[in-house]
Amino acid sequence: MATDAYQQQALGGLYDKIKQARVLMVGAGGIGCELLKNLTLTGFGEVHLVDLDTIDLSNLNRQFLFRNEHIKQSKALVAKETASAFNPNVKLVAYHANIKDSQFDIKWFKSFDLVFNALDNLDARRYVNRMCLAADVPLIESGTTGFNGQVQVIIKGKAECYDCNPKEVPKSFPVCTIRSTPSQPIHCIVWAKSYLFGQLFGQDEDESPEVDHTVNAENAKEIANLLVEVQELNKVKETLGTAAFAENVFRKVYKVDIDRLLSMEEAWEHKKKPVPAEYEAVKAARDELTTPGPAVAANDQAVWSLAENYAVFEDAVGRLSARLLALRAAAGADEAPVLEFDKDDEDTLDFVVAAANLRSHVFDIACKSKFEIKQMAGNIIPAIATTNAIVAGLCVLESFKVLAGKPDEARFVFLSRQPERLLVSEPLQAPNTACEVCSIARAFLDVADLTAFTLGDLVDVLRTDLGYGEEISVITSRLLYDVEYDDNLDKSLAALGVADSSFVTVIDEDEADGLRPRVNLELVLLAAPDGPKYRLGDVPEIARKPAPAGPPADSDSDIEPVTGTKRKADEPPADDAKRPRLEIVEIVDDETIEID
Repeated sequence: MATDAYQQQALGGLYDKIKQARVLMVGAGGIGCELLKNLTLTGFGEVHLVDLDTIDLSNLNRQFLFRNEHIKQSKALVAKETASAFNPNVKLVAYHANIKDSQFDIKWFKSFDLVFNALDNLDARRYVNRMCLAADVPLIESGTTGFNGQVQVIIKGKAECYDCNPKEVPKSFPVCTIRSTPSQPIHCIVWAKSYLFGQLFGQDEDESPEVDHTVNAENAKEIANLLVEVQELNKVKETLGTAAFAENVFRKVYKVDIDRLLSMEEAWEHKKKPVPAEYEAVKAARDELTTPGPAVAANDQAVWSLAENYAVFEDAVGRLSARLLALRAAAGADEAPVLEFDKDDEDTLDFVVAAANLRSHVFDIACKSKFEIKQMAGNIIPAIATTNAIVAGLCVLESFKVLAGKPDEARFVFLSRQPERLLVSEPLQAPNTACEVCSIARAFLDVADLTAFTLGDLVDVLRTDLGYGEEISVITSRLLYDVEYDDNLDKSLAALGVADSSFVTVIDEDEADGLRPRVNLELVLLAAPDGPKYRLGDVPEIARKPAPAGPPADSDSDIEPVTGTKRKADEPPADDAKRPRLEIVEIVDDETIEID
């Protein structure tokens, strides 16, 4: 009997479509291992899998494609090797990479019939959701939390996307707690991840959603002092890349800043005072170690000593400095590359672990192991193998409906620990008309030469080809143009950081003739060197934004409507208190504890 005879009997006419399908699976962790096994045994013709992570000892209890000998190896590559034995007729292609890397562009996403998300973080989920919408490829989103799980089918224009429903408003920590009076390990971790790492290598803490920036009478003095600290740290950053950089940072944040905090005597009347760290003593202890920093960092289950934490800190600072300098050397004159924290990036994780533990030593707070801090910094919630297996099976069942051309039969499925009803499902809902990710217009713009095509050329296309008026804004990761900010019109798109497959968002703010502005337009710019100067793809009708909900006509409310004005590219936000906030959780004995 042929190896796929049972699949043919079970699937009937659908089997040929499955056998010819080319699918992408993002994430090779708990759900990913189960899902890859299901896809392979079902007989999907070609499966590409992408994962940045490496295998850790803690993965082995539920990620059955991996063994002890695979620890520290690529999850994607090992998963491919193991799963290949299940069905030699399936073509498996693995990438040990970040799904946000430039090699995985829109053209690449468009080559798939279906995408499966088996991810463990919000940012990557939202990124894949946006790419699939732009590429018009169905996405099956999945996730688990303990005994709970869900599977969501996302189809452009037919079913709501991952961002259609707002996520629960998360919690944050007051800036004075994080920066001045920490009392728990999570406070030190957030400080290392959202403040110190950002100030030295990446996005400033002022852009971090994990810290409450509200200024009031109680913390105004502390915030003023913290601004002084930032200015001093900027001077320290001038030594980045030198042998003295790690020492300068250490002296600044663990000695000078702590001395300044101790000068605020009223703050310590009812609290235990921190003890500044003396660099000479810590360095002397580090010099006596027989284990170098990289070897200490590899022991992620142990709680490191003060000397060991400094050894890892010094080594991680050197690694990150070299990476950042290499990025700057390769970047254009108008670019300012930064590093981002990723719990699966050993360099950034080692820095956060060591920096947080050094701060814990100063404030006499219990230190944590690298394994524990990875969970807390990455907001990891314990997973259960059975939940992963059920959700992975549901993903494949829902994929059958999509490949069969019957999306109307697809369901949004929820898994919960309820003896009376384990699974609950509901029909797919229509996209949220107010969603800023899927309820917008999208179009492709082919450009022959991005180094010659200027921002002014792009604005001309928007006005002549698409009929936009004067009141528009053009945005990538930053503001490129609006009617009050036209400094970049003569610059090429390439000089402004726009590359092949870049997204450019056009915001219409023209309310002429009593009409509402159009919804946002997301242009995907594609390099087409053999074509004309530019070619605009088919643009769907760009709908008007719905009118904002106001008080009922008979309302006697005296609350004035809120209005807003645009800010310049270099102008800070007007109200930091309105920033979104991330929830921080601490994992204790497999229970998720919200830290207030």
